[in-house]
Amino acid sequence: MSKKLLYSMHRDTPSPMEGPDEMDDDGLVLDDDIEVIEDEDIEIEDDEDSLDDGVVEGAAGASYSVKDDSVHVFKKHTGAVFCCDVDQSGTYAVSGGEDDKAYVWRIADGEVLLNCLGHKDSVVNVGFNHDSTLAVTGDMSGVIKVWKLDSKENIWSFETTDLRWLEWHHGTNVLLAGTVDGDSWLWKIPSGECKTFQSFGVPNCCGKVLPDGKRAVIGYEDGTVRIWDLKSASVLHGITDKLAHEEAVTVMDCCKDNTLVLTGSTDCTAKLINTNSGKVLATFQCNDKPGDEKSSNSVESVGFCSSLPLVATGTLSGTLFIWDIPTQTQRSAIQLQAGIVKLLWDNQLPLIYTSTLDGVVSLWDGRSGHSVTTWAGHCAEILDMVLSRDGQTLITASEDKTCRVFKTDKKQ
Repeated sequence: MSKKLLYSMHRDTPSPMEGPDEMDDDGLVLDDDIEVIEDEDIEIEDDEDSLDDGVVEGAAGASYSVKDDSVHVFKKHTGAVFCCDVDQSGTYAVSGGEDDKAYVWRIADGEVLLNCLGHKDSVVNVGFNHDSTLAVTGDMSGVIKVWKLDSKENIWSFETTDLRWLEWHHGTNVLLAGTVDGDSWLWKIPSGECKTFQSFGVPNCCGKVLPDGKRAVIGYEDGTVRIWDLKSASVLHGITDKLAHEEAVTVMDCCKDNTLVLTGSTDCTAKLINTNSGKVLATFQCNDKPGDEKSSNSVESVGFCSSLPLVATGTLSGTLFIWDIPTQTQRSAIQLQAGIVKLLWDNQLPLIYTSTLDGVVSLWDGRSGHSVTTWAGHCAEILDMVLSRDGQTLITASEDKTCRVFKTDKKQ
């Protein structure tokens, strides 16, 4: 989830040590016609096999009937749940919320493995490291904690200024983070050896480690994007000035072949960037209502398909766009019933999961743009969603103070 939505609902955002040694190194053109597809109203019916069906109270106090397709509901949080992640085996989840708490819990039954104490503000970033031996939790105030799962210990802590993003390196125990003052940090865990990446005077809003493990891409509040070398902490390429977004970069994703990154912004555009040259290959216009003020809409999620040369973008106004990479053209524009918070491509198939502000998870065929199925259960906004490595389990985090576990067998 882009932090724009989270911060706007819950909080107004304000606007050199030696580093680690060298880290370990770890054409299909689609020609279908472009079509705009209106999402049909979803009829929610009672189902004897669903969990907790009946009348529930929504976030605004309204009561309505909801069908629950989840196989388990995690209810330990006492405030909105902002973030979640799943470990490599699909056995455990970690979640963080408005109650200043984070939990590591077993997906099968919700049993708590670890209660992550000591945060001072809403926990907005969580994640498992590359081998799922460690979990990180980070709160809005900048308190970051790393937990060793087998011993249930807090093995490392650090406090920055207000935290904007936090991510594990995917091949080694290294953490990267960005803050409201514009600094980016890199730490070796648990030694704490650190590098800082130069601030450019504006907050950095999102970041990703490229698949090669040697570079990272960081997006900034002024719309600029920079590609960094992790070893030297130097900028390799900068997308600035007229090439940059007009407003804040809120979300990004990287192609698995290292060559492309897709960025999304509050200016309601997405940019396809070559990571080797720093060249902007395409700018995708994602505002479905061009006459509206740009501030009324934004790109909230983006993603690369793993099986076909496609990307997808999802907007706060609820439009899912599917774009063809080779031709850089729009294939489909699908209007959902509520704003899109997160989209995920299936790990193997050209299918897209979306989670939305009406509490629904939907599955779409990325080739045709047609609806495949939906999952219901939440009675308020979904704020985060993650897919297990085997593609069989979805975990969602919601404003309704719960996480829900959904099985994806319906996609077959």
